[in-house]
Amino acid sequence: MKFTLSWLNDHLATKATLDEILALMLKAGLEVEEVEDPRDKLSAFSVCKVKAAEPHPDADKLRVCTVDTVDGEKQIVCGAPNARAGMTAIYAPLGAYIPGLEFALDKKPRKIRGIESHGMMCSTRELEAGEDDDGIADLDDAIPLGTPAADALGLDDPVIDFEVTPNRPDWLGVQGIARDLAAAGAGRFLHADVKKVVGSGDCPVDIRLDAPDACPVFAGAVIVGVKNGPSPDWMQQRLKAVGIQPKSLLVDVTNYISLDRARPLHAYDAAKLSGTVVARLGRKGEKLEALDGKTYELTEEMCVIADDSGAIGLGGVMGGQSTAVSDETVDVFLESAWFDPLRTARTGRATGIHSDARYRFERGVDPHGCVMGLNLAIALIVEYGGGAVSKPRLVGEPPVDTKKVTFYPADVERLTGLSVKPAEMRRMLKDLEFGIEDAGDAWYLTPPSFRFDMEQSADIVEEIARLVGFDQLPTASLPAPEGGVKAITTPMQARVRSARRVMASRGFLETVTWSFMSKAHAAQFGKINDALMVANPVASELNYMRPSVLGNLAQAAQRAANHGERGVRLFEAGPIYLGDGPKDQRTVVAALVRPHNERHWQGAPAPYDSFAAKADLFAVLDALGQPGERFQVAAPAQPHWHPGQAASLKLGPKVTVAHFGQLHPGVLKALDVDGPLYGFELNLNALPQMKARATKTKPVFQRADLTPIRRDLAFLVDQSVPASDLVRHAQGADKKLISRVDVFDVYEGTGVPEGQKSIAFEMTLQPQEKMKDDEIQALMDKVVASVAKGTGGVLRG
Repeated sequence: MKFTLSWLNDHLATKATLDEILALMLKAGLEVEEVEDPRDKLSAFSVCKVKAAEPHPDADKLRVCTVDTVDGEKQIVCGAPNARAGMTAIYAPLGAYIPGLEFALDKKPRKIRGIESHGMMCSTRELEAGEDDDGIADLDDAIPLGTPAADALGLDDPVIDFEVTPNRPDWLGVQGIARDLAAAGAGRFLHADVKKVVGSGDCPVDIRLDAPDACPVFAGAVIVGVKNGPSPDWMQQRLKAVGIQPKSLLVDVTNYISLDRARPLHAYDAAKLSGTVVARLGRKGEKLEALDGKTYELTEEMCVIADDSGAIGLGGVMGGQSTAVSDETVDVFLESAWFDPLRTARTGRATGIHSDARYRFERGVDPHGCVMGLNLAIALIVEYGGGAVSKPRLVGEPPVDTKKVTFYPADVERLTGLSVKPAEMRRMLKDLEFGIEDAGDAWYLTPPSFRFDMEQSADIVEEIARLVGFDQLPTASLPAPEGGVKAITTPMQARVRSARRVMASRGFLETVTWSFMSKAHAAQFGKINDALMVANPVASELNYMRPSVLGNLAQAAQRAANHGERGVRLFEAGPIYLGDGPKDQRTVVAALVRPHNERHWQGAPAPYDSFAAKADLFAVLDALGQPGERFQVAAPAQPHWHPGQAASLKLGPKVTVAHFGQLHPGVLKALDVDGPLYGFELNLNALPQMKARATKTKPVFQRADLTPIRRDLAFLVDQSVPASDLVRHAQGADKKLISRVDVFDVYEGTGVPEGQKSIAFEMTLQPQEKMKDDEIQALMDKVVASVAKGTGGVLRG
């Protein structure tokens, strides 16, 4: 919402400076976003006097002017046709930035056709102070030399832009802003009462309400014989200052009242109306060509203004082209109605129309302001455009008045700690136009009709607190809890936090991607479930809840590669969705790496592959207190992993906790991502809850006194037997003595029977006391028996 300082002064008698006004706005809860002072933009420009203007010897359209300026007498070459001796103009010194031309003058004099020019004289368009560009600005000769250009052009009115909160639609009018500032102590609120229009003769346009729920009250009047020319200069200047381009008297008056009183109006060309004006609901198949030039399909849920010809406007949103006013309009019918906020918001969303009327009505307009807005519009139109006015016609009644609110003055100190005298509370509430019925400990307040957010005593306390100033709230620390402050996290939050730390420590960059993806991309990661379609997506390519994080990570990696990043390593911890039920959400940790062959004079390390992805996955599991030996590696169970280059990690035959390896090239092609990409996706919900440690301190390091014993063993097993099974059964022979089992060879070929393979591993024993050869041999026999029983493996000779 924008307004000018002089506009505010129409409703507020104050001696406060601009800075004081801004401070009081902040105090009253009006968050100022920007202040645009035209004096700052035009600070380099000043009034000058042209002493002489001689023809340029080498150019017919140029004049060499001798000019008295604030910097002394200057020679300026000017091409304006109206440049003449004795005129008063605007001077731009060397180096000045010309806003309308978007460039700065040279800091040194510049020769124009051989003659030096020491500055420039500007038109109003070049200064963005008007539309005149036929010549330089020709000012009143009475304006003194050196006067700032902003003062000479009447552009000394700062424009204030602030954020309007949804619960305060009355701030969408300058009058409402002034009312709150007066209550905050900025000055005295000026009640500009609008005179009632008597009119001559009944309104020739009949009004009917067929949908009182959508439009419960409608006021209208006809003005005959209007001259719809330009609006007055003061009105045009204010509209331009807040970013609205003036069009004509009738349009400008409705826009002005919308900004001044937060009261949207609409003007119809009365000659284009046919029959009764009706506020009703739309009909199936109806269309409307709106003022924005677009045609909209109407529905039975929309509030429509219609006559015998059909729909002529969308109530509270936008008027229609068929009855729009123009320069030829002589007779005008003014509409001042109240429209249901929820229906207006739905209509605006359905049509996509963004208008000032919709912005106000969907937030709430004063239902008792219809007649006031109509009378003010009539007064302004008749004053500047003439015409004869009919008697206003009022149909329907405003919605029920706001209920009384019981306010307990003691709540102010109880809830905020502020000590405010009852007399000061009474003044504030009266300034905000509350009706007050004092009953001692309780006050019965009647909120004004433009306040829809007052329901209980706490709401009144908030009003008083913001007017006193939130900076006045006493500060007191809560007592420290016994035993100190402890951070409370859920087990899942703790898992996510640990996983993030591990991934960051291993050189991965954390990403946060959308929880959505396109339906076509989601189909690459599982079966499509229509329940996961997003009804109102933020973008067309984000219309499905993601079943996997990998798709978004792959596209992020591609974007990084497109910007020249090589070997990017990304991870994300976040949700995926397998259905629309509360138990269908999973929390996963996923990572992706695009391998990059580094060049180095000492030789390049091996590129990232499926085994590196497995190592990163097991590092996360270890940080989560999940022993790696409890999991089994199996073939991938999801189609988006590359067969033979990926695997799944299982906890028993039924529970799959993770996948790791290379993404399928076909999936990457569908995502328009260059491969290969390696990584993993770990389902944190599938991990069992481990017993909580008694302390976070690491256990005391137990140094072994005896040297480890290492033995190599090789077994013949069926090709279908995974090496991890051999490792697990070998270590299970004696978990206390056997500290490590590492596979170092897998062989198929000569010397190995068909359908079998040879797996060799190194087994490390860490004895706690001396072992004899026969004891070591007995342990080896136990290992061989365990492997044979669990996998069918036979020890190679």
